[in-house]
Amino acid sequence: MTRPSTSQVNQSLKTSYTLLGLGSNLGDLPPEQLPAELSRALTDFHTCRYGSLAVRLPRLICVGHVLSGGGTDHALLAQSYVLATRMLVKLDEQQLGWMAADRARQLAEAGDDVLTVAEAARNLAVLARKAGWNDQAMSIALAAADDPGLRSAGRAGAAERGLLIQSAAYTAARSGDRKGMRQLTDEAAAIATELGGSTMLRDHGGGFSPITVQLHLISAENSAGDPAAALSAARAIAPQSLPSVERRSRYYTDIAAAFGQLGRREECVRALLTAEHHAPEETHARPAVKSLISGLLVSGRTAPELRGLAARSGVLA
Repeated sequence: MTRPSTSQVNQSLKTSYTLLGLGSNLGDLPPEQLPAELSRALTDFHTCRYGSLAVRLPRLICVGHVLSGGGTDHALLAQSYVLATRMLVKLDEQQLGWMAADRARQLAEAGDDVLTVAEAARNLAVLARKAGWNDQAMSIALAAADDPGLRSAGRAGAAERGLLIQSAAYTAARSGDRKGMRQLTDEAAAIATELGGSTMLRDHGGGFSPITVQLHLISAENSAGDPAAALSAARAIAPQSLPSVERRSRYYTDIAAAFGQLGRREECVRALLTAEHHAPEETHARPAVKSLISGLLVSGRTAPELRGLAARSGVLA
């Protein structure tokens, strides 16, 4: 096992900066094409076509800045920054993630876009949690969930509240508060049940439903240190029912993490290979997945399947 090469590190940084439209001469994109281009960028994210997204999203941000310079139409630019934040979180680029999330929040507030303000807050809560600031992460998520604007935003507002409460549940898990995690998860599940099915959201194509709450519970149980409970939660989900390729990949990587905690190496590798089959760019890009693969390489026998996965993921030279 070796450290990532200089070229791999540079490429990761280049991709991260490009997602914010920094340091690039990206040409023009006709304003009338921006909504359709944002829709394509969202599709790239939810189908884990990150190479395409790294080309498409910077153009949206650059052109969006030009158009919003006159103080008009902040909404599309705010949504573009929300998407950039989600991708930067995946890449574990926290400093750039904070920048993108704060820009999204400011632009959404300027455009009086309550749903995007809430989604920006959810991303800020994720970043605070990743930084180890669990109290702040909890406060950000729950304060945003209690915003009266969300309560008057109909079905979409209720779904966004559910996502924010899910985020708070995960933070409780990271803090070791299993009781609080399960209480908050039950609260999110009650909202999903009341909505009566899947609710798709403009800035969160994974949507919100009882199934996505259950998916989130797998991650939370893992984080709370109970991989057996995580696997139990996973058995309640039919993977094909998940709303996107990105969510299905997350399902299998979460299962892999649970198997890894339990020392069930072969099942862990199989789950990782299934995640890779569904979404190779997702599996190869996420530092958390690379860390799991690295741990498998040094903790036991390395079968050809594991070595191949490590090589494709850039963990092996």
